Amino acid sequence: MRRRFTMALLLEAGWEILENSPLIINRYREVTISLGYVGDSVLNSCSDVVMMALGFVFAWRAPVRASVAAALLMEIVCLLWVRDNLTLNVIMLVHPIDAIKAWQSAGHPLH
Repeated sequence: MRRRFTMALLLEAGWEILENSPLIINRYREVTISLGYVGDSVLNSCSDVVMMALGFVFAWRAPVRASVAAALLMEIVCLLWVRDNLTLNVIMLVHPIDAIKAWQSAGHPLH
C-alpha cells in the first residue's frame, strides 16, 4: 500500500509540475476554452495533490463498485454542472474536438 501510495503521489505531483509548464499551459490556450489560462495557483496544485491522496485512501478502503460509482458520479456531475471534467480535459488535450469546445463555450459566461 505504501509503495502504491508513494507512486500515486509522485505521479500526481509530477502532473502538477507538467500542467503548470509552458508546454501544457500553451496547449490549454490553443485547444480549449481556457484562452487566458496562466496555470494553477500553488493552492490549487496543493489541493489537487491532497484530493488525490484522499481519493486514493477512499479507493483503497471502499469496495471496487463504490470507487467506480464515485468516479462516474463526479465526472457526470461536473459534466452537467460546469461542462468540464477530467475526461473532457484529456480528450481536448490529446485530440481536440471542435464540437466539445463549442458546447463548453455555449455554457461559459465569458463567451
